Amino acid sequence: MTVECSNLETAYSPSLKRPILNGINCKIQQGEFVALLGLNGAGKSTLLRSFVGLVPCKKGEIRINDTIMNSRTIARIRHEIGMIFQGGGLVKQLPAIDNVLCGCLGSLTPWQTLWGFPKNKRDRALELLDNFGLLELAYQTTGKLSGGQQQKVAIARALIQSPQILLADEPTTGLDVIAAQQVMEILARLHRDRGMTVVVVLHDLGMASTYPERAIVLDNGQIAYDGKCHNLADKFSKLNHPNIEENTLKTR
Repeated sequence: MTVECSNLETAYSPSLKRPILNGINCKIQQGEFVALLGLNGAGKSTLLRSFVGLVPCKKGEIRINDTIMNSRTIARIRHEIGMIFQGGGLVKQLPAIDNVLCGCLGSLTPWQTLWGFPKNKRDRALELLDNFGLLELAYQTTGKLSGGQQQKVAIARALIQSPQILLADEPTTGLDVIAAQQVMEILARLHRDRGMTVVVVLHDLGMASTYPERAIVLDNGQIAYDGKCHNLADKFSKLNHPNIEENTLKTR
């Protein structure tokens, strides 16, 4: 499944005194593993959210597999896209399995969930949790899980509909080094073993240089670099921003 932006512009930001995204042109091919990078306010998360229609286009267009995203096509397109939100976006009071099952609500009618989720969906949720070593914690309240475990639940929720594209908005934020590496290795395995298209917003240049194959660097709402994930620190040093850290980028 491909994602293509043509002259994409999103809403004007008074705080930034410019459109959040302005004239974005890029194409992500089926099976690519792409990192979105940039400093605070560069537009990384906005671009990622626009891929799933959470941020509307003011100008230009987004095509998913040659289908233009609009009010008529967005519901169908979203079934093909899994989204991992910054911080996980989980309901901490619910058990892990129920959080995973929430990922298939869009494909079920109210009648199908009136007496609980169908057995095949519950079996699939347990299978995903088992794949991530969380089967024994399936009925544990999600808020009691560690940060790394919660992020694995969020990935399982995104995968329950078997999407063709997986979008992740800073999935390693707030995690320790080991947990962050585990999350990135899961994303890399999904890309490698399933041929899944993966697009991830990152703030760590080390991880961006290790796992994804391609980097799209945003600067002031525009693409400053689009290419291989090597010498990324050099790419950032050429941006017109002071106090750029060599290994870690401060992001919102």
